[in-house]
Amino acid sequence: MEKLMADLKVQIIQQLNLQEVKPEDIENDQPLFKEGLGLDSIDALELIVLLQQHHNVRIANPEDGPEIFYSVRTMAEYITAEKSKQG
Repeated sequence: MEKLMADLKVQIIQQLNLQEVKPEDIENDQPLFKEGLGLDSIDALELIVLLQQHHNVRIANPEDGPEIFYSVRTMAEYITAEKSKQG
């Protein structure tokens, strides 16, 4: 899980072109939206693409998005759970 969260931080920075942010600047449980990294709805779409491209994971229910994308840890937990379903 630690490796996945570290990878996600790098992928988020690259996908969203956050040039001034370093992976170590993002805490595992830090909110990604609003008060945390300050991401917006366009960024959320980019994160959905990131999950599909890098992890071959889709979000079945869009209403789950805010929960899944709350933090790097919640994203990693979702990826891990989805991959275990895929076998």
